Amino acid sequence: MPSSTSSSERLTASDRPGEAQPVPVRDIPRLPWGPIVGAAALMAALLLGAWEWHWRDYGAVPSSINGDGLWAQQRRRIDQGEGDATVLVGSSRVLFDVQLPVWERLAGERPIQLALEGRNPLTVLEDLADDPQFTGRLLVGVAPDVFFNGNFKPLPTLKYYHEESPSQRVGQWLSMTFVEPNFAFVDPDFALAKVLRRLPWPQRAGVPNRKPVRKLYVSGPDRATHMWRKVETDPAYRQIARDTWAQDFGQAPEGAETPALMAKRVNEQVGRVAKAVAKLRQRGVPVLFLRAPSSGPYYADEEHFLPRDKSWAVLLERTGAPGIHFMDHPGMRDLNLPEWSHLAHADAERFTTELVGVIQREFEPTRWPRAGGKSSPAGASE
Repeated sequence: MPSSTSSSERLTASDRPGEAQPVPVRDIPRLPWGPIVGAAALMAALLLGAWEWHWRDYGAVPSSINGDGLWAQQRRRIDQGEGDATVLVGSSRVLFDVQLPVWERLAGERPIQLALEGRNPLTVLEDLADDPQFTGRLLVGVAPDVFFNGNFKPLPTLKYYHEESPSQRVGQWLSMTFVEPNFAFVDPDFALAKVLRRLPWPQRAGVPNRKPVRKLYVSGPDRATHMWRKVETDPAYRQIARDTWAQDFGQAPEGAETPALMAKRVNEQVGRVAKAVAKLRQRGVPVLFLRAPSSGPYYADEEHFLPRDKSWAVLLERTGAPGIHFMDHPGMRDLNLPEWSHLAHADAERFTTELVGVIQREFEPTRWPRAGGKSSPAGASE
């Protein structure tokens, strides 16, 4: 049986109602806290430096983080007086393949890059159609497997733009000013959690083992983007990208397993696109569709499930808008697509040169300015 002394030692506040409770005191040992803090800071700096050195050695370079904050920053340019600019929307092929410096050099203006990798551009197109401040020109990229994927859900990036808080804007500015220009390891693909997930862990039964999309590009502060050199020069890394795309080859998209279901999906997508294009045209905004290059098994898979006559042709007919298909222009064919879906940097520059030339010669030349911002007569050539 416990003694009365030990019992009293275990009394709690509820056993002594109305009595002030003693303040617990914990002695802090006398230690050389200055050197301890200094040693911890030095260790953190060394570990950070080692992590940065590892990724620099891997081929990474400091670049802008192409996240929601950067996209929202570019989207706000329309609200801040650039509503008459050329705007690019689409998915990763427009982001990678249309080179803003080349466009600026040839056309006298630098477009606003609003393409989003892996995303259906429909909701961005609709958002621009509903924005009376946008009165410029619109180039819409069409990557068949993304453009006609039937995903009509609102984009988180678009929601972020409409709801971005002052603290998020400040955080974006701080990151772009002090972090991104100086450190390569801050790229999301090099985050420790992602690196750990990519380790060859034992496969668990019933758990899908899909390869995630790895880093493919380098971006600038206005989202000017080109393929990461490692994809072009490192065969092993390039194969990782090809294997990632190949996971879906030969498989019909979910919900479009038959030609009839696929046609239904295309019609639904095109119907919404046509409404948005009609709104834009009412404001005098010319819309031009672009089918950028793909090659090899990727192109073969696109043509199998979404052949040109049942997707691209339907889009142009229903919207009444013109389009540029890479297969129709020799200067856009036979280019280097290391992982079958995006152009190598030098070839993206050649593609952009050809693209601007075609636009200036053939499509609404009075609305697509030539160098120096001057319009050219129809049929003028470079």
